[in-house]
Amino acid sequence: MTAPVIGVLFVCTGNICRSPTAEGAFRAAVAAAGLSHRIRAASAGTHGYHVGEPPDPRSLATARRFGVDLGAQRARQVDADDFTGFRYLLAADHGHLAWLRRRAPAGATARIELMTAFAAEGRGAEVGDPYYGGQDGFDRVWHQVQAAAAGLLLHIQRYDLGGTRDKG
Repeated sequence: MTAPVIGVLFVCTGNICRSPTAEGAFRAAVAAAGLSHRIRAASAGTHGYHVGEPPDPRSLATARRFGVDLGAQRARQVDADDFTGFRYLLAADHGHLAWLRRRAPAGATARIELMTAFAAEGRGAEVGDPYYGGQDGFDRVWHQVQAAAAGLLLHIQRYDLGGTRDKG
């Protein structure tokens, strides 16, 4: 019997800055832990502004500085199947969190939280939108989502892969 794959979907507005960066940071953490066969990551936007486009060049460059390649990613919009196709839907900020919760269809099984819900530092903080700012915003996003990725991976290892079911 094949073990189930745990799916994580990172969500921001247009899926070109925060969510693809979070996806990349999480994929890197999962790969380093040797768990790519058990955990999958993706990202999407609440809006279809950039569907089919690659991440923002500043997101690409920031991730590349930390050894992560986001180049194959393309923006897409959240769809109804995501609410049952992923175990976790993780929102960049409270606006995205509310959007996801409002649109969750009957029968949705995904756990909907902030990206930082499992972070050791900055738990529950919003990941700010760097789009209209300078490089420092993209650096801040990287550090936030990297911390969030580490905490999420530990959570999944303990509760989803370790056999214990999380009640929270």
